[in-house]
Formats: sequence, structure tokens, C-alpha cells
Amino acid sequence: MFSRVTKNPWPVGEPQLSQDVHPALAAAARAAARAYQEARQLHTRAELREEVADGADGTPTMRVDALVEGAIVEAAEASGVNLLSEEAGFVDHGSAATLVVDPVDGSANAAMGVPLSCFAGALVIDTVPIEALTVWFDTGRAWSAKAGRPTPFRTSGRTRLRGASICMMRPKRGTEEAWTRVASAADRIRILCTTCLETMLVAEGSVDAFADPGSDTHRLMDLIAALVTVPAAGGVLLDLRGRPVEFDLDLTRRWSGIAAATPELADELIATILG
Repeated sequence: MFSRVTKNPWPVGEPQLSQDVHPALAAAARAAARAYQEARQLHTRAELREEVADGADGTPTMRVDALVEGAIVEAAEASGVNLLSEEAGFVDHGSAATLVVDPVDGSANAAMGVPLSCFAGALVIDTVPIEALTVWFDTGRAWSAKAGRPTPFRTSGRTRLRGASICMMRPKRGTEEAWTRVASAADRIRILCTTCLETMLVAEGSVDAFADPGSDTHRLMDLIAALVTVPAAGGVLLDLRGRPVEFDLDLTRRWSGIAAATPELADELIATILG
């Protein structure tokens, strides 16, 4: 019984990485998992959720984000690559290679012990994302992909919204009607509060699609791993309003990401959201 325990008693999984993952991505993911494990051992849930700063992207930084990102900053420096992260912003090490990372996607989940959070990142050469890695913290399960190379996991292949299983962001102000239209058309809706993990579920075929129904919440690091992985698995990663998802140091840019098993499903999902 852990009802009175204020720290998360469960261990963080060791990242299950294949040997061909780029060393800089692998080092960052392992550093993130170790830091999150230590954070859960040393801090209460309330302490991990406490807002301790404002990030470079303009959003509040929880302690759990700051602790994990600090370890990633050190790993990137040791690897000799640049870093673009939501809290630290751009850290220039004079390299053509840049790691674009979300240190803890699903920060509120991670802080409170809900086992739905992950590390997600991509390796960008100049401005081109060439490789991505997402690691589910509580299990160590990892999805890796290289741009232009098929992955061993595949999307579901579903082409129609009717009967589909969809992950969506919670309905935010101004998106309620669009959210309801999708929920009414689909067979099943899930809200997991971790975009990076949910888009990997699309890539592996566990769900058919993920959508932000128009809130323009996503930053580059929320989508860049999916930008590589979902197409490599046979799906598509788009913006609701057709804006290109591309490498940019400007962390004020926002998108409404749509990840879908097929272009046909993405088109129907977008049309349903836009009404």
C-alpha cells in the first residue's frame, strides 16, 4: 500500500535502444532516464510539479523538466552537438548537428507518477531532421526511426474516421465543437496528455490517429520526433492548417499537429475538425 507515500516508489525503465541509434540521441535518452529516476527518488510529487522558472518557449518550467533537461544539456555538450530544448532554448556548440528534444513530454503525468511520459528527440543536420528517438520512461520502450527508411513497426493503415481509435488533446477553449465532432465520428477517444507518446502509438498501429483539434499548442519539440517516425512507419504528420512543420530556432512558433495512419484518414480528420 502506497497511499501515504508522497514519492513515486516505482523504478524508471532502462531505455531499450537498438545498436544503430545515433550515439548523441542515445546518450541524451539515457541521461534523461537516469535523471528522471533520481528525481523521483529525491523529490516528492508536489516538489516535482512545482514551477521553478519560465522556459525559453515562454511556458512555465516544472522542477521535473529542469532536472531532466539539465542532464540532457550535459550529455549534448559531451557529444559535441548543439541542443534545442524547450527550457534551455538553443545551446550552440558549433556543430552542424543539433538535438531537438522534449526532455519530459507529459510533465504533469511525470511529476505525479502517472506512467505516461517520455523523452523525445530528433537529430537535425543543418536544418534537416534525419533521425528520431522516443523513450517511454516508465517502461523503457523505445521507438527509433531514420528519415526515408521504413521502420519494422507500421501504422494501422486505417483510411476512414468512422470506427477509428483516436487520441486527442483535451478540449481547450474554442475547440470544444471541433473536439465533439471528432468524438462523435470516431469509435474510441483517448486523452493521454503526452503528444510524443501518443504519436508513437499511431506509428506502431495501436491507435489510428492523434489530433490537436485547433488549439495551436504544439512546439517544434512536441512534433519533430513524429515528423521522422510516423512517415517512416507509413503514416503522415501534418499541421491542421497546412503550415509546414520545420526546423526553426524560434520557439514561439506553434502548430496543431495531426498524426494519422494514412493520408486519407488525416484528410478526413482535418475536414471534420475544420467543419
